[in-house]
Order: sequence, then structure tokens, then C-alpha cells
Amino acid sequence: MATQALLMLDDGTCFAGEACGAAEEAIGETVFITGMCGYQESVTDPSYYGQIMVFTTAHLGNYGTNPLDDEAPGPVAAGVVVHDLFEAQGPFPHWRATESLDEKLRRHGITGVKNLDTRALALHLRDHGSRNGIISALDLDEASLLRRVRQWPSMQGQDLACKATCADVYAYEAKDRTVPDLHVVVIDYGLKRSILERLAAQRMRATVVPAAVAAREVLALKPDGVLLTNGPGDPEPCSYAISCIRGLLGRVPIFGICLGHQLLGLALGAKTYKLPFGHHGVNHPVLDLGSGRVEITSQNHGFCVDPGTLPARAEMTHRNLNDDTLEGLRVKDAPAFSVQFHPEASPGPTDATGLFPRFRAMILRHREETLHA
Repeated sequence: MATQALLMLDDGTCFAGEACGAAEEAIGETVFITGMCGYQESVTDPSYYGQIMVFTTAHLGNYGTNPLDDEAPGPVAAGVVVHDLFEAQGPFPHWRATESLDEKLRRHGITGVKNLDTRALALHLRDHGSRNGIISALDLDEASLLRRVRQWPSMQGQDLACKATCADVYAYEAKDRTVPDLHVVVIDYGLKRSILERLAAQRMRATVVPAAVAAREVLALKPDGVLLTNGPGDPEPCSYAISCIRGLLGRVPIFGICLGHQLLGLALGAKTYKLPFGHHGVNHPVLDLGSGRVEITSQNHGFCVDPGTLPARAEMTHRNLNDDTLEGLRVKDAPAFSVQFHPEASPGPTDATGLFPRFRAMILRHREETLHA
């Protein structure tokens, strides 16, 4: 017999469904995701730390999950909401599948709710903004759920990068034994594994360091370049990261992705703000202002750099075609650029993967200029 579960938003709107995953409780900011595939990469993306993920696609889980496509060691989201969940134990149409999505969520203690009207929920979040929510299969008292979710802190003001980062420094070894000729320090604010794979494909070996690393510690590793990763939460409270990036600007080439992009903007003196419901999915059109090319991108963020606050030393390079928000910037007087979207494309289209060769080219150019300075 199915176990009833409720999702209560902090505005008092309640949605009913059935429990899946770990049939317990989850609380966090509730956001909707418009991608129709790539659910495994999404639920294991550390950028979703502390959030309840609402998948808008009608059917989820049909090709199972496998250990090779995880972006982190396991799911990190607070909870998962789906309409129709494929729950058979196999056989799956994906040849690498080893377990169902439900089994994976249950094994990692991630609470979910299925058979819920995700269309109505997504429309509510679109019209009223992302809101804190609580999923429960244990407490079905709506008044109790509402009281508890209203006590939960807003995502704004939360430094979650310090929770999603690695504990220690480690080196990433490419599985295809590509011989690297460049060394990149990757500052982990909530790193996706695919970023390391893209660097390896460009013959870059990576040393991954925790989010709170100091600039002097990064420079002591003698990197050819530094990559600022994606991650969860509000960038503004991450003063340690902003200070580190300021200490690196102009001294080593920098490439920022997602939260790393926002932190670069703050380090330059720009400001960030919270979007009403963020950008989450694999179908967001972005205009490259330099080439005039439109790229369909994978995105996952709730904050944005305010283009009106960019200093004269920086300029916008990419613009979102849905809402005109800033999607990329470059620094004019230092080798540094960043994008708000996910060029590693996991999940998502591969339109923007050319930014990794661009990073390599910037490093080589900087090395040549330094030699002849």
C-alpha cells in the first residue's frame, strides 16, 4: 500500500502525493527543473545542496541509474518531487543501469514524493517564486508542517559552499591516461565530476582544493590556471572565497563556472541578487555577444550578477535570451572570464564545451606573455 506524503510550502500551499525514496522528511528551498532527461546527473549535482528538486517532466526514472554518471558520490539534494516515477527493478533500456532512481534515493537517504501534480506546483513557483518547502511522510498535520517550514531560513544569506566542498586537497587522474601538460588548481565550491573530465580532455591535470583555501596556498601549488567551480547557496556570504579570488586576479588565469562566476563578479566589485525562481534545466538559450551564436545551455542557479554594477574593468560576454540576465563576463585587464551556465554539459547539450579549449588557450597565451615580459 502506498504511503501518503505532503509537500507544504511556506505560503501555506499544500500538495499531496505518495512517498518515494526514503519515506521520511525533507526541508529546503523548492525549485523546479525543466530538463526532460539527465535526472541522475541533476540529483547528484552539489549545486542542489539544501534544495527540494521538482522535475517538471511527466515521467522520470525510466532508464535507471548507474555509478558512472554520478556528479558527486551520491545525491545531495534535500528532496525530490516527481509526477510519474518508473519503479521497476529492470531491465532498463540503459545498458549501464544497475538500480532504479527510487532505490538510489532510498540508499542515500533522500526523501521524495511521487504522483504529485508537478505541473500545478511548477506554475505556482513560477508565479510566486521559489519558496521553502517541507516534504513529510511522517507528519501529515498541515498546521504543524506550515509552522516548521516557516521557521526554516531563506536561501538568501546562506553560505552552503563550505558544506558542499571537499574536506582535503586531492589530485584528479584522467582515466584515459591522457598526458597532461598544464596544471590547474580547482577550487571546490560544490564541484561536479564532469568539470574534471573536461579539463583532463584538454590535457590539464587538476589539483582540487577546499573552498576556504587562501590565495597564497593556491599560488604555492604553482598552477598554470585556476578554475572556480559551481556550488550551492548565496555567493555574497562567501567572503573567504571573494578574498581569495581578489588575491589571484592578474597573477594566474581564472575560469569561473556558476557560483564561481558569481564569486568572480563579487571579487571585481559587482553585486549579486536573487532571481525569483532561478534557472534550472538543460534548455536555456544564451547569446554569446562576441560571436553572435546562440547556445542552448545547462543551468542551475538562483543568484545572478547584476550587470549594472560591473566595474569598468569587466564586461558582459553572454546574455540569457529568456530574461536578459548576465550569463558571462570577462576581465579586460587580467586573464579571467566566467559563465553562469554549465559548459561541462552534464546533463545538458554540449553547445558551450568550447569554453574549456578557450581556457587552455588563455593559459598558454598568458604563459607566453609572461615569458616575454
